Parts: sequence; structure tokens; C-alpha cells
Amino acid sequence: MKRKNHLFAICAALILLVLCPAAAFAEEGEVVSKMAGTFWSLVPPIIAIGLALITKEVYSSLFVGVLMGGLFAANFSPLKTVDTVVNEGLIAAVSGTAGIFIFLVVLGAIVELVNKAGGSAAFGEWAKENIKSRTGAMIATFILGVLIFIDDYFNCLTVGTVMRPVTDAHKISRAKLSYLIDATAAPICMIAPISSWAAAVSEFAPEGQGLKLFIQAIPYNFYSLLTLVFVVAMAVMKADYGPMALHEKNAMEKGDLFTTGERRESVQTQVSSRGRVIDLIMPIIVLIVVCVFALVYVGGILDGANFIDAFANTDATVGLPLGGLIALIVAIIYLIARRVITFKEAMDSIPKGFMAMVPAITILTLATSLKNMTGLLGADAYVAGLMEGAAAGLANFLPAIIFLVACFLSFSTGTSWGTFGILIPIVVAIFPAGSVNLIIGMSACLAGAVCGDHCSPISDTTIMSSAGAECDHINHVSTQMPYSISVAAISFVMYIISAFIKSAYILLPVGVLLTILFLFIIKKNMAKN
Repeated sequence: MKRKNHLFAICAALILLVLCPAAAFAEEGEVVSKMAGTFWSLVPPIIAIGLALITKEVYSSLFVGVLMGGLFAANFSPLKTVDTVVNEGLIAAVSGTAGIFIFLVVLGAIVELVNKAGGSAAFGEWAKENIKSRTGAMIATFILGVLIFIDDYFNCLTVGTVMRPVTDAHKISRAKLSYLIDATAAPICMIAPISSWAAAVSEFAPEGQGLKLFIQAIPYNFYSLLTLVFVVAMAVMKADYGPMALHEKNAMEKGDLFTTGERRESVQTQVSSRGRVIDLIMPIIVLIVVCVFALVYVGGILDGANFIDAFANTDATVGLPLGGLIALIVAIIYLIARRVITFKEAMDSIPKGFMAMVPAITILTLATSLKNMTGLLGADAYVAGLMEGAAAGLANFLPAIIFLVACFLSFSTGTSWGTFGILIPIVVAIFPAGSVNLIIGMSACLAGAVCGDHCSPISDTTIMSSAGAECDHINHVSTQMPYSISVAAISFVMYIISAFIKSAYILLPVGVLLTILFLFIIKKNMAKN
């Protein structure tokens, strides 16, 4: 089967190579792509996602998507395609996300430090004594994810680092851990007024209305809220289905946490026998506190801005690596002073941390390159046109339509922020200012962006969740998708109902009941089978 998948990917790449010389007669001087602003602008990411799901191999699939986007953007000119892929794709991706790469490496080094110091082992022993069940381990992972609401990148990697030993001890599959991480990263950030996501939404909304609209939209953000309900109910009811059920069965019965794909098991290293739980908790607390301060510092809090404005003006690609580097230095000093590691061991942890993050960095580079190609092809203009056309004849069902469009756009491009950056100005223009319909339309846009982000293999948050859980990326995507689609379907129904019932006090309880009822039916059917 793997052989066929690899042949499939190779054939797809060969077709693209054949297209290059065949299109050599295209005009070299053409600047604007003939496919810009059309459905073809979404074809490269769709091809990449399809290949990834079929071949179970993400690197070549993403590269084929980038190459296809370069061909489209360059009007099939071979030389210009190479120039576009290298300069507008790969180089721009690395330069644009260099800060996040640094943050990833720093987190990898901190993880290696606390492992070598014995902090993770000590926490694992504590968890074995105090967390008695698989359900307790899943709920603990959920609670930690909810508490770290500042930033989704930070959430994914920190929760994965802390909870991986606990979930491993209770034979929870890495696919389930990565889902728990992902399900409490973007959704919790999307309903937290003090978060990098709230700041991003504020940038795209009309001046002075951004944070207010964000807060008003929270009770109607059905996908984010119902995902949190889904996670807790699923953990309590033990209602797994789809590919996840197989992963969980193998973990419980065979002790196999991976089932298929790349097995990124942590390398066993000699750890200090003097390690304590505090050796894990202290570096994590320092990391959280310093990163929060670094984010508001970059946003100008020392220049007179208040806390909320500083968050609105911050740049996570600068603030997170700044805070991470400071936290890494503090962690090294603290652990050496505790005499649980030596200076040489601390320095050895840095390259080891980098190596642990290489898969995530590679996928993130290719995924960002693909997003750049989509941007060059004007996918935003195409989607904007569709939305404006739909507004004329389907007024009552606009929230549901906005939700679907946001899902599709976020899934295809792999970016939540880019999605609501495109759709929020359209939503604001469609609905009357200050109306309930505007609030519901805004919430549908934000909920759809998170939903598509969850399902997409090229989403940065999805990639980070795989990295945090040390789970094969395609395994994470394929096991998470049925859960995300289930909540999305319930959310879609709620947005249809919202055309007739505007009260969040009625809509939200109905959504919660539908979610629990769905899981009850699933569990009952699984028991019969």
C-alpha cells in the first residue's frame, strides 16, 4: 500500500515536470497570473491536501502543491516558476516565520533540559499517583489547555510537553493527545478576550469596534464552544469513533501509542535522579510569565499602552521568541544551580532540542510557502466575490453560508487569521452596524475559520499540535477530522436556527444538548457493533 502511495506522489510530480516544458511558450514577461482571482487559485492547496490524505506523506504532497501554485502564478513559464517557488514561496516563508522557528527550537531545548534534569520523570511519577484513570488524564490535559489561552502556538507545544508523560502512562494514543491539544488551542484562544487571536480580530474589524465585536460574538461562536463541550463529553463517555477508535484500541490493548506512521518516540537519555516536579513546573511558569510580558512589551505597554491595546498591537513572531530565549536562559541557570544538570549537559540540550523540532519546522516552511502561493493567486478576491454574490438572495441563511465559506477557505489555505482577515470586512459591510445579525455573522466567520483550521493538514496550529504530541502528522489529521466535522455539522445547524432565534441563551443550550446527544448515539451504536 505504501508503495502505491509513493508511486502516486511520484506520478503527480512527473506530471508537473512534463507541464513545465510543454508550457515553455508562455509569455515570459507576463506578471499577473491568468488564474488569479478564480477557482484555480484554490486548486494548489486542494491538491496538496488531497495528496497528503491519499499518500500519508506530507512533505512531498506540500511541495507538489507549492510547485503547482508557482506554475499557476508564473503562467506556466518554467524559469519564472522556479523563481516564484524559491523567492516568493520558500525564502519568504522562512523569513516570515523565522521568529516562530526560533520559538520552536527554544521550546525543544527547554523540553530536553527538563527531561535531562529529571523533571518530566518526576512529574510522571506524581501523575501516576494522583491521576488514576485515562479519563482523568484527558480532563487534566483539557484543563491545562484551557488555562493557556494566550496563544495557540504556545498552547500546543506547552501542553504537549507537560502532558505527554501522563497520557503515555495511561496508554492514551498520541493521536488522541494531539486532538486534545488542538481542540483546546485555537478554540480557547478564539473565545478569550486577552489572546493573540482577539488582537488579530481587532485589527480587521472597524476601528474602535474590534474587541467589542469579538466579545459580543463569543456566545454565538458555536464551533469553538461546542468543541470544548465535545472534548469533555467524549472523555467522560469514552465515545471514540472513526480512525481514532483504532488508535485508542491499540493503545489500551497493545500499548501501541502510534498504530501507524512515523513513531517519534522520545530518545531515552540518562536523567538526574535528583529531579523533582518543581524542575518541570518552574521552567514552564517562567516561560508563561515571560512570554506574556514579552508579547505586551512588543505591543508597547512600556510606552503607555494599556494591557489590551498592547495585545492588539503585539507581534507574536517577535514576542514569543524573545520571551522564550529569556525563559531558556533562566531555566539553564536554575537547573544548574539545583545541580541536576551540568553546564555541558545544558549546552548539549540545545542542538538536541533543535533536532526534535526539525519535522515541525520543515512542514511549517512548506505549508507557509503554499499559503504564499495562494496569496499570489488572489484567493481572497475570489472568495470575496462569492460572498458578495451570496448576500443578495440568501439573507436569512447568511450566517450558515459564512460559516461554510470560512471553513472551506481556512481548510484550503491552512490559515485562520488569513480567513477572518478576508471575511470580516465583508461581514461588516453586509450586516447593519450594531445589529444582532452582525454579531452572529462575525461569530460564524470566526467559528468557520477555526473549524477549517482544525481539519486542514497545512494549518500551522495542526502542525504544532502534532509536534507537541510527537504524533505522526497525517495520523493527527485523519483521526481529528471526523470529530471536527461532527462538531461543524452541529454548528452549521445552529447557524441555520440562528436565522430565526437570535437569543444565545436559547441557542447555546440547544447546541450543547445536540452535542451530548450525538455522542450518546455514537456510543450506543459502537456498543452494538
